[in-house]
Amino acid sequence: MECTYCPRRCLLQNDRPGACGAYGAENGKITEKHPHRWTVMYATHIESVPFYHAYPGSRSFLLGSSGCNLDCAYCSNAYVAKGDPAQLYAFDLPPAKVVDLVGKTGCHNIVFGINEPLVSLPSLRELAEEAKRSNIPMGCLTNGYMTEESAQEISTLFSFINVSLKSLSDDFYRDFTGVPSVQPVLDSIKYFSERNHLEITTPIIQGINDQEIEMMADFIAAINPAIPWHVFRLLPEYKMKDRDYPDIAQINRKLEEARKKLPFIYFSNFAGTRWVNTLCPHCRELVIERINFSGCGGKLVDYKLRGNRCPFCGGEVPIHGQKVNWNSLDKDYRGG
Repeated sequence: MECTYCPRRCLLQNDRPGACGAYGAENGKITEKHPHRWTVMYATHIESVPFYHAYPGSRSFLLGSSGCNLDCAYCSNAYVAKGDPAQLYAFDLPPAKVVDLVGKTGCHNIVFGINEPLVSLPSLRELAEEAKRSNIPMGCLTNGYMTEESAQEISTLFSFINVSLKSLSDDFYRDFTGVPSVQPVLDSIKYFSERNHLEITTPIIQGINDQEIEMMADFIAAINPAIPWHVFRLLPEYKMKDRDYPDIAQINRKLEEARKKLPFIYFSNFAGTRWVNTLCPHCRELVIERINFSGCGGKLVDYKLRGNRCPFCGGEVPIHGQKVNWNSLDKDYRGG
């Protein structure tokens, strides 16, 4: 039976799953091999995921499973994306229990953000139904390599989405991710941009995709220049762990031109970065201050916007939802 979730269109058998290892086929139906099994769950700052323009300051319940439909040669999460699920799954929790934990940990939203959501789509579908009943927003990180039908479903399950745009080149995707084309990713980005709050993340591997920075900026700007773009200095792992780390100054010089086209470019994954703050695109005053403490994410330090308006000039800064105080939901937990 052919899997319709991903453009790979793997032929599934019950004893032989597809490329992601998450699905089999039984009685003419696609079956999820490990439903409601999770490898990771914990509370974190939404900015650490990273989402910088969605529910600022909120506490997110980060959730992950196992498996991925890509095989990125530099993956820093390869132990989860490509590991043996039987050795990885630590939690067996139905949707109602997950939602209960969201409340007990004082979280505002749920983010699937460790591996690719396509590999747990049936479980996430059920979780989204449960979360909706409790008015809990859901977001995800995705590589965007999916069919149009899957993009439609992902769009309905998650209100805020961060897509990893690794390159604009088919050659890059063939050589470094194991799939033949970037086009499904570009199609997903365009689709989500019209229906969801969208942010984009790009890991930079110096000498491989850094020469595409300006072209990627042009691609994003043509869709919507207000899309936040998280560019981070990749420290390669997995099959590329022997590569040198990227040069911060050289990458930032290439980002300078891109910043003329996109007002919300963030550059991180190194100590002391000042490019995790949000400046008003109209008057250039600092309106959201963050610190970077790990990876390409951060932590909110100061939020000066009034709603989504700059307090200095009144210009609009696009924000999905409202600012949420980190401790605002703790009272629900303390109250039992």
